[in-house]
Amino acid sequence: MSSPVVTVIVPGRDIAPYAAEALDSLRRQTLPAWTAVLIDDGSRDATGRIFAEAAAADDRFRVVTHPRPVGLGAARNVGLDRVETPLVAFLDGDDVLTPIALERWVETLDASGSDFVAGAYVRLRPTDEGYVPGPVQPWVAASTDPARVGTTLAAHPQASGNIVAWSKASRIEFWRRNRLRFPEERLYEDQLVAQQMYTRARAFDVIPDVVVQWRERADGSSITQHRAQVGVLADYAEALRAGLAVLDAADAQAAADARVRLVLDMDIPPLVRIATTHPDPDYRRRVGALVREFRGRAASHRPVDPEIAELWDIARLW
Repeated sequence: MSSPVVTVIVPGRDIAPYAAEALDSLRRQTLPAWTAVLIDDGSRDATGRIFAEAAAADDRFRVVTHPRPVGLGAARNVGLDRVETPLVAFLDGDDVLTPIALERWVETLDASGSDFVAGAYVRLRPTDEGYVPGPVQPWVAASTDPARVGTTLAAHPQASGNIVAWSKASRIEFWRRNRLRFPEERLYEDQLVAQQMYTRARAFDVIPDVVVQWRERADGSSITQHRAQVGVLADYAEALRAGLAVLDAADAQAAADARVRLVLDMDIPPLVRIATTHPDPDYRRRVGALVREFRGRAASHRPVDPEIAELWDIARLW
């Protein structure tokens, strides 16, 4: 087998029900020249055993074990410190890579010479028949379709809507040259780093291929399913603001405008619906402040869906 060209960083905590499928998705890659750093972040279930068994059976897997959880951002940073290949990618331990993901990422970067490539993704939703992948959502398609090679944020501002780490493969030299690290002890750590990547890249690529299936857990334990908690909302709002601040500092006005409109149309309405029945008035105040802030930046923007406009108007009074 040829030497690995890409390292996949796979952090996980208490993901035993999903870890085997995530690792199988690596084994099924059409590009075999990969290695993976599996980071057991203080799991209390069988995650560590599943990771250890994978490494014992396939030397492309390496395991790092944390006796206590350090969080997703810190775990990813630990993985970054262990990358010895030209390229790096990320896979959360409860998600699934599509079989062509690594091949498409690597061949795109080989041909373009860009700093990183971003692909499309779909949500893996629970049903009575098990987890079923959904369609590519409009905001994902807007950032990745059609394919663009050697582009920039100025030329493709809608790319700023693709803020997840696991949709991208990058040159490790790009991370090190720009001293990129994930925020630690924070949720939604992808958002800041994604905008730093877009604004600091000399060029990047986007491809419409679906590279990841992102799991929405049936037990409701995904972070995105905990937004009714005030602390989670606070971290979420901070991440939104921090990512936008990066775009502002880089004078990426078109990208910042696109990001604000996307947040208003896609992120804000679910928060307002939660807030309307939330028992804590602080939750409503925080959502109201977020809506007023983002509406102030996009005063002329009106959504196609009148229900969304009505939710904005409700929240602005909180």
